Amino acid sequence: MVSKRLSAVWAFLAFCLLAAGGITIALSIVWRMPSLLFHFVVDDSFLTAGLALGIIYVATFVIALIAIVQPNHVTSFLAGLNWILLLDTLATVAIGSMIWISTLKERLMYDDKFNSAAFDTRTAIQDHFQCCGYFFGNETQTQYGGFCSDATFASNQTGCVTPLTGYADYTLNNIFTCIYGYTAILTALMLASICVINKRVEVERFKKIDAKRGGKGFV
Repeated sequence: MVSKRLSAVWAFLAFCLLAAGGITIALSIVWRMPSLLFHFVVDDSFLTAGLALGIIYVATFVIALIAIVQPNHVTSFLAGLNWILLLDTLATVAIGSMIWISTLKERLMYDDKFNSAAFDTRTAIQDHFQCCGYFFGNETQTQYGGFCSDATFASNQTGCVTPLTGYADYTLNNIFTCIYGYTAILTALMLASICVINKRVEVERFKKIDAKRGGKGFV
């Protein structure tokens, strides 16, 4: 019989996976609410990927429950669960890496996005960070209005590149770090499942030995 301590560890990790899925789904939905600055730096594809990842985690938790309630001699479900956990880990690393890679080219990426943004969007960003233009206040693309009232005032102001990419870097770093952190739960649950499988195989082996001996000395 699998020890209570091992069962408790496995159950704890399984519910951690469920919590990770629930939190990821909730944040992917909540973060779709109107927020000009947040949506400027966080692409909708990241939120969609996060929603899909959360659903995958919840589905994996359901599969894990089905696998763990099987009789001791049935370990194929737990073995299958481990393959699913491995795929989940690969998907998690892929999504985390997708967001991480985007942080390596922030200055160039947001330059194009800033200069092609609508008037209201650029004005709102300039007002929020109290800056003018992207790299410099006297750029030909500088949007006048709000904080950047006119060309003379704007030319004496710093560009928005530093505060904008700073906000983007902080936001995206927190997101992909959290996603990478999920791999710890997945890996730990995979190892716990292997331990459960080994313990169940051991118990069944002793049962067969006892049956041959005609006694109950081992289990």
